[in-house]
Amino acid sequence: MKNSVILGTLAVAGLAAAGASAATLDDVKARGTLNCGVTTGVPGFAEPDANGVWQGFDVAVCRAVAAAVLGDAEAVTFVPTTGKTRFTALASGEIDVLARNTTWTFSRDTDLKFDFVGVNYYDGQGFMVPTALGVASAKELDGATVCIQTGTTTELNLADYFRVNGMSYEPVPIETGAEAVQQFLAGACDVYTTDASALAAQRAGFANPDDYVVLPEIVSKEPLGPLVRHGDSEWADIVRWTLNALISAEELGVTKENVEQMASAPGDNPEINRMLGTEGELGAMIGLSSSWAKDAIAAVGNYGEVFDENIGESTPIGLQRGLNAQYKDGGLMYSPPFR
Repeated sequence: MKNSVILGTLAVAGLAAAGASAATLDDVKARGTLNCGVTTGVPGFAEPDANGVWQGFDVAVCRAVAAAVLGDAEAVTFVPTTGKTRFTALASGEIDVLARNTTWTFSRDTDLKFDFVGVNYYDGQGFMVPTALGVASAKELDGATVCIQTGTTTELNLADYFRVNGMSYEPVPIETGAEAVQQFLAGACDVYTTDASALAAQRAGFANPDDYVVLPEIVSKEPLGPLVRHGDSEWADIVRWTLNALISAEELGVTKENVEQMASAPGDNPEINRMLGTEGELGAMIGLSSSWAKDAIAAVGNYGEVFDENIGESTPIGLQRGLNAQYKDGGLMYSPPFR
């Protein structure tokens, strides 16, 4: 098992090294579409609607990048990936960016040869159980069967938590979030564990959500964000600063509704002017038009709008901003300055 893991890691790293030589921006422009890796389906984060159109919090990152680069938020090919296939898809060049609730870790950033361009959701691993199980704390789960998605940080976190607390468990390996929900609801496991945001999203879609409870313990740090291959700094800059533009736009009061008016002429705030291209040459510095950030914000809204529309308290997911509030509001969301 150890050898297979090492060989798998080397294979992904080798693919990344091979795929990094191409200029991703040129490839995307020549193709006319952005190939964006997403999850196979997590409500509120990424899933197709009734018409087959992809919607969600992570989907908005893909659309914002497409708008910034191509001027068209619809010019995206969404590529569903699992916990196992996502890194190979990115390393091989099948996708240009991975925007799929993926945790930024040391080994992924270094050994697998990826660049995380930022954090779009600060999360942590949680546990969901049937209310009928009568459990109020994760520390009461000794001997439980646990549905767990393979190829994720969740596996190691689970093993660490149970070991530290002197408990045992029986893993029930699954490939996708949809399979995990199916198995959990069918009673194949006592517990389902993954990122707390995903648990809330999936519970909201249950026929009887009150029959299930997310336990209070958060047992890990899970900074989730988009990532690209090593070796193409220009492309990493584009994805990084597109995300930063959405975050800064919220802080600066730039919205989907007012961005066109604010970008029509220089205003009183020089940082807004630079970001929206009415002052300076920031777009040219990353190989894009002067309207790149304006186009991204006009397409999906600022970070707060994206959060509220897809996973916020007024949605069935019902997540509070918490750590994902702006730094001025006690959260961790903070963009470097546009200057």
